[in-house]
Amino acid sequence: MPNSSNSHQSKGQPTDRRTFLQSAAAAAALTAMPGWAQAHPDDFSAIRGEIEKRHDEAVKRLQTWIRQPSIAAENRGMNEGCELMMEMLREAGFSGVKKMPTDGQPGVFATLDAGAPKTLGLYFMYDVKQADPAEWSSPPFEAALLDKPGLGKIIMGRGAVNQKGPEATLLAAFHAIRGAGKNMPINLVFVAEGEEEIGSPHFPQVAGNPEVAAALKKCSGVFMPFASQGLDGEVSMFLGAKGVIECELTSSGERWGRGPRKDVHSSNKARLDSPAWHLVEALASLVSPDGNDPAIEGYAAKARPLSSAEKKMVGEAARRMNEAEAKKLLGVDHWVHDVSWEQSLELLVARPTVNIEGLVGGYTGPGGKTILPGKAVAKLDLRLVPDMTAAESLALLKAHLAKKGFSDIDVNMTGGYDPTSTPADSAVIRAATAVYKNNGIDPVILPRLAGSWPGYVFTGEPLRLPAGHFGLGHGNGAHAPDEYYVIESGNPRVQGMDGAALSHAEYLYELAQVGSSAGSQR
Repeated sequence: MPNSSNSHQSKGQPTDRRTFLQSAAAAAALTAMPGWAQAHPDDFSAIRGEIEKRHDEAVKRLQTWIRQPSIAAENRGMNEGCELMMEMLREAGFSGVKKMPTDGQPGVFATLDAGAPKTLGLYFMYDVKQADPAEWSSPPFEAALLDKPGLGKIIMGRGAVNQKGPEATLLAAFHAIRGAGKNMPINLVFVAEGEEEIGSPHFPQVAGNPEVAAALKKCSGVFMPFASQGLDGEVSMFLGAKGVIECELTSSGERWGRGPRKDVHSSNKARLDSPAWHLVEALASLVSPDGNDPAIEGYAAKARPLSSAEKKMVGEAARRMNEAEAKKLLGVDHWVHDVSWEQSLELLVARPTVNIEGLVGGYTGPGGKTILPGKAVAKLDLRLVPDMTAAESLALLKAHLAKKGFSDIDVNMTGGYDPTSTPADSAVIRAATAVYKNNGIDPVILPRLAGSWPGYVFTGEPLRLPAGHFGLGHGNGAHAPDEYYVIESGNPRVQGMDGAALSHAEYLYELAQVGSSAGSQR
């Protein structure tokens, strides 16, 4: 059994934080330790002790953070959320913590100079998705500690797993390292935004600030804390992420010049055009008749197909991942076109998409209201794969609508960015893989995350830095009701907050040890 926070106990026995620490210490004494642990054995003994000592403090910090709503889409609690995160950074040892103004919500920049030979970039977000309390079993901003069967003690609340839980866990690791009287093994450059959940429209203004850009150029890579474990402790890693466009399509009688300029009695449909049906026709033109294949002219032409190596990755993932469990988590019985499990994974990582997030038009309250709406709006997201760009894809969408006779429909891009890719031999990926394996986990590696994050700011020009995610721990429900993050695990294969915090300490030490990649990115 390797030395790590994930030292397995007998199956079925609960993993509380004291047992976890005792088993980890025993494993360290009985097995060969990885290089960084051999070089710093006293560090890890002391850090483990500090993690246990500061457990309640770390949980309270996370609860305080969740209880402060910070919803960019509603412009709710944003300044307070930003200030709270800045305060937590100062408490964790960062200096020169600065609020970075943008044309939208502010970003944050900070550094931690440990006098180390290497420097790592950190990406945080302090905004969360909206939450309707009526859909939750526990109030979304109460941050309640609950017992969840099969999982253990969890914290429930908006942002619990996306991303305040993993971020607070990394902060807990910083506190433990400082509390143990140890030097951080690597220098840190911190950048954060408050608009990730609305497509990061102004994050380039933060990263592109001359002071921030100069600091990032010193980094060997950038990482985002993540709760990477599934329900049985398995880990998936991603060598990038899809890009995204979030936009609103608005059909109005006023702009169209047909149909009513405001809502009128529905009896007039006999003699008036409908802006709502006009929008429906426009939406139908964007995809195949079954709604599954993008039909925007030229949209997918530059989409890079999977390489043979990437197909091999997907094939291995299909063999190791559980299709039935995936369908259960999604609440579905079929994949699109009834494709196989492996084909579904290929589509997930390699296919561009056109998705309707929401449709709004006319009356949507209780009962009926016989009107002919003067306006209708569709909210879309388009997912992009490598060799596609957000700017070109948006232009193709507009050109398609114009060609099909829908040039009057207003297209407003509210956020988005290009895809991101990171070499498998980059330091951030090799270090993550090493720590997972030191924890007895052989991670599944996929070409990219089907979701999106603004990693392109780091991986693209001019920085060209490798960027990825890392972290043990488990949570679920991002963007959904009853979002949660595991605090004390009842599954010996899954780490709670303490084990996840130690994994971050291990990752920092591992990154301080590994060399740069041989690829084009550092």
